[in-house]
Amino acid sequence: MKIETIIVGPFGVNCLVLGNDRQNALVIDPGDDGPMICDVLREKQLMVAAYVLTHGHCDHICGLYDCYQAFPAPVYMHPMDARWAFSSTNQLPPYYAPARKPATEILLREDGESIAFDSAELKVIHTPGHSPGGICLYLEEERLLISGDTLFRGSVGRTDLPGGDPRQLAASLKRLKALPDQTTIYPGHGAHTTMAYEKKHNFFMR
Repeated sequence: MKIETIIVGPFGVNCLVLGNDRQNALVIDPGDDGPMICDVLREKQLMVAAYVLTHGHCDHICGLYDCYQAFPAPVYMHPMDARWAFSSTNQLPPYYAPARKPATEILLREDGESIAFDSAELKVIHTPGHSPGGICLYLEEERLLISGDTLFRGSVGRTDLPGGDPRQLAASLKRLKALPDQTTIYPGHGAHTTMAYEKKHNFFMR
């Protein structure tokens, strides 16, 4: 699996583009700068198989509309965040107005379900705490975890935003800690890391 990280928006969100040899792509968290994401897809001659939103905060979804206009494809997220993600309450002036919803049904995926990407399957792990419907995506065969804003290198997602819950986040981190040490982690912000490193150095994982 090839992974391209495109850093978007004023808060440096990692928009991840997972590609394969068939020139298909899975776009995760197109948070901002939709035209720039589209330029990367065109440059690499990729077609979008699907979009996945790890959670509903505006900095992770506001680029989706422009991307969908150029590359229509299914959109997946957890139902608990789908309820409010495209509402007027989800904004952060002056940085983000409410996210525009693309003209498609949001496909809902819950804990334990999977999102197919060609021959691969991304297992959905519901990890509330940063937001009620936050998810991580796990590719078991590749020992790869896409952690959204649940787990960062040396830190975790904040819980003081609406819907945040420190106890839920602690329980979510405990679930992630059970994954193999060799797991490579791509978070929603910052550098990638490994589970072994986080178990050893991340205060919140001890």
